Amino acid sequence: MSDIKDLALRLQGIIETAIDGIITIDAQGIIETVNPAAALQFGYQPSEVIGHNIKILMPQPYKKEHDGYLQRYLKTKQARIIGIGREVTGKKKNGALFPFRLAVSEVILNDRIIFTGIIHDLTEVKNAEQKLIQLNDELEQKVEARTVELENVVNRLLDTNKIIEQRESELKVALNKEKELNELKSRFVSMASHEFRTPLSTILSSASLIARYTQESHNEKRQKHVDRIKTSVAHLTGILNDFLSLSKIEEGKVEVMPTEININLVCEEVIDEVKGLLKKEQKILHQADKIHLFTDKRILKNILFNLISNAIKYSPENSTISCSILQTENDTTFKIMDEGIGIPESEQKHLFERFFRASNVENIQGTGLGLSIVKRYVDLLKGMISFESTANIGTTFIVRIPNFQ
Repeated sequence: MSDIKDLALRLQGIIETAIDGIITIDAQGIIETVNPAAALQFGYQPSEVIGHNIKILMPQPYKKEHDGYLQRYLKTKQARIIGIGREVTGKKKNGALFPFRLAVSEVILNDRIIFTGIIHDLTEVKNAEQKLIQLNDELEQKVEARTVELENVVNRLLDTNKIIEQRESELKVALNKEKELNELKSRFVSMASHEFRTPLSTILSSASLIARYTQESHNEKRQKHVDRIKTSVAHLTGILNDFLSLSKIEEGKVEVMPTEININLVCEEVIDEVKGLLKKEQKILHQADKIHLFTDKRILKNILFNLISNAIKYSPENSTISCSILQTENDTTFKIMDEGIGIPESEQKHLFERFFRASNVENIQGTGLGLSIVKRYVDLLKGMISFESTANIGTTFIVRIPNFQ
């Protein structure tokens, strides 16, 4: 008898302290017990509902249908909720409705039947789902706006290509241009599907997780996902900037404004800007005297920034990137050398083509526009660009700029 009493006390303790609501009713639907969690969920004191029909906690149409359902189950044993469980709506004392997951089980006690209902409040879950829907709607609007910008840029690029094709005089050249255009379209679709999918997936997953971190103690986790969203948006913005830069160059909207500049200071500025991109134990060696050059500082910085950031991206940890400068009477030569993955020899002829990406960089983020833009910037400065590369050993880019424009 002592063991039975102890077991009953344990069971009572479990029911009384359960997080979910637990209610028992008899075969006529009359409430027999209500644990504190259930009383709190519905806003009643246990004494206010015990002895009343369970319908007191139901809105219509559940309230109207319940007695018939209970009697039908007792006769046929065909369950709609009992032993199955589903989402339903409850009615609080103040008339407010709330969603919950209801699991009902049948218990036979000696000569009578009772039913036990376990109630899991879904209010917070539903609120989080609503917030997620709202965030998704906002993200879709932003993506749609970005897509419109991207379409405008791509349309301008395609229009420029069409003009070039129309000016070709020979049928063979025109055919080659048409093939090239089709290849560019395929590369663009491939690049866009990869480069946009990853950051957008990150944004959506982080936004979803942010909705779960509602407490002040979750600030660190919430900030982590906010930072991930910012990084992904910055990556998407970088892609759009590449498209806009290429479009401006091809439309002749980039003006060259040469001034006398200190090359050493320009290199130091660029190196300072790319320090945040350095991988673990990577370092940049820079060697140059106080060389002066009469050229466009902004365009030259864009060239150096692109080449040095590429050297960092495609080189492993604990590697060295070197930047050396040599000036002669006629021109100034910049050499950017890395210890990276190199460019496969069979693909080197395509390096400065739009959207081209070597086969060994498919798992590294990039648009395939950077070197194409660099080539056009070098052309604007009336210079020349070349490279030397060996797979798995490294690459050296050589840029020669005339001392006077």
